Amino acid sequence: MSTMNIHEILKYLPHRYPLLLVDRVISFEAGKDIVALKNVSINEPFFSGHFPHYPVMPGVLIVEALAQAAALLTLRTEDTINKDDTVYYFVGIDGVRFKKPVMAGDQLILKVAIERQIKGLWKYSARAEVDGQLITEAKLLCTARNV
Repeated sequence: MSTMNIHEILKYLPHRYPLLLVDRVISFEAGKDIVALKNVSINEPFFSGHFPHYPVMPGVLIVEALAQAAALLTLRTEDTINKDDTVYYFVGIDGVRFKKPVMAGDQLILKVAIERQIKGLWKYSARAEVDGQLITEAKLLCTARNV
């Protein structure tokens, strides 16, 4: 198992502020799973509009954070760094469920495991937690494409 800091993450993911949603990798096992985290700050740009009277992280961004963790898992498994001619696309979501809201100050723990990989299409089981409680779960489908 290994970890990754933000400098290593930036080598693998093309995302940048404000859409980079993974701050650190806590553990990683090639071909198996990853545990990453996103520190949710009141300074996030989405909080000013979602919702000003009750700041909640949008569910689609929680799913995007899970997809970015999945991309890190795959790219690290294949030992492939970010290349300008390739984009890792999020191509499907199944069974997504939102159990609780994510608030400013929360630490979102992203847990993603590879279920299978067939002909460049990767399927993952993903869940997000805060303080050990399930926040979001989904099955994700992703693939890499040359641009």
